[in-house]
Amino acid sequence: MIVTPASLIYNWQAELTKFAPQLKVALIAGTQKQRQLQLQSLAATKPDIVITSYDLLKRDLEEYQDIDFAFEIIDEAQYIKNPRTAVAKAVKQLKSQIRFALTGTPIENGLSELWSIFDFLMPGFLGTYHDFRSNYENPIIKDQQKSVQQKLNQLVSPFILRRLKRQVLKDLPEKTEQVYLVEMEKKQRTLYQAQTSLLKKQVEHQSEQEFNQSKLEILAGLTKLREICCDPALVFTNYQQISAKRQACLDLVEQAVSDGHKILIFSQFVSLLKMLAKDLQTAGFKYYEIFGSTAKKQRTILAGKFNQDQVPVFLISLKSGGTGLNLTGADVVIHFDPWWNSAAQSQATDRAHRIGQQNKVNVYSLISKDSIEEKVLQLQQAKQQLADNLLNNEKITSGKLTKEDLLQIWSKN
Repeated sequence: MIVTPASLIYNWQAELTKFAPQLKVALIAGTQKQRQLQLQSLAATKPDIVITSYDLLKRDLEEYQDIDFAFEIIDEAQYIKNPRTAVAKAVKQLKSQIRFALTGTPIENGLSELWSIFDFLMPGFLGTYHDFRSNYENPIIKDQQKSVQQKLNQLVSPFILRRLKRQVLKDLPEKTEQVYLVEMEKKQRTLYQAQTSLLKKQVEHQSEQEFNQSKLEILAGLTKLREICCDPALVFTNYQQISAKRQACLDLVEQAVSDGHKILIFSQFVSLLKMLAKDLQTAGFKYYEIFGSTAKKQRTILAGKFNQDQVPVFLISLKSGGTGLNLTGADVVIHFDPWWNSAAQSQATDRAHRIGQQNKVNVYSLISKDSIEEKVLQLQQAKQQLADNLLNNEKITSGKLTKEDLLQIWSKN
């Protein structure tokens, strides 16, 4: 049994057809009625591998109660990082003799995520979450107890097979990463500073309790700040001019295409990608696009076309197309805006920098100078350190965003 994000179902099927054509594969996908028929036919067809998505497994869980699997493999295991979700509970209820969790990011924000994955792999191995928090998480994060961290590392390391790309893909071409600082134009800077002052004033006058209660509101304000960094037109409908960052992106595309390269452009903001689509049309560049609304099967088809034809640009929503797809036809990656966690961006970059890539890959992170985006880069590094330090048995710090973090973010903006 393979459980995967919905966007990767057909990718798994394609890879199995390519590398293990002798195996009989059954997909559990489609409408509820189609899935019921597919599940009912398993006893007769006896496939070697069954593939479904996290969301569909959650909906169909009752139908699996009489099926015993030899193996259960969950792909992108960070999907179960919150043990309280229905998805996390569903994968843990399947009957299987042996379990594997595949992920490049076992810890994105906190140690509780590691506990949830181990609760799937070996229930009870790290105790209840209450026990884990008391015995490991609090002593490590709050009290910086090195001996407790070493004990946890000794417990989990025999069950973690960690391989860095440079260890296993020795023939993979070089990857060059560059932060591309962009100066906001005058009107954009004025709008940005006004929004910053508003948020800063709100947070400064809040108690810790008030801050915790209003986090959603504050995060919405931070999102607005990040949108202004990308292009104020995302927030203000009367903003007519093209932002400095959009222009910088188009300049990079024009240069890369003229040099014979193909480009992936990632952003969290679909509305921003649609603006870029219009810019590309005006400039005469063809492109493909993947958003959340793009059908799962269509994503695999578009990826195949892009790798073979002459279309130079692929616009991709980070959350929708940042994992699973093989896009080695591209050798330039542009991250239009930084995400809080570097893991998501790294996975997106790996759509191009992976097995099959023949060319050196250039990665550009577009960052608005003297803005929250520069501080997001620092936060990315801290969160990446959280995972690396446990796996390498080094000092761990918290990955949570505090009131002090926010005030520090605005200290020079």
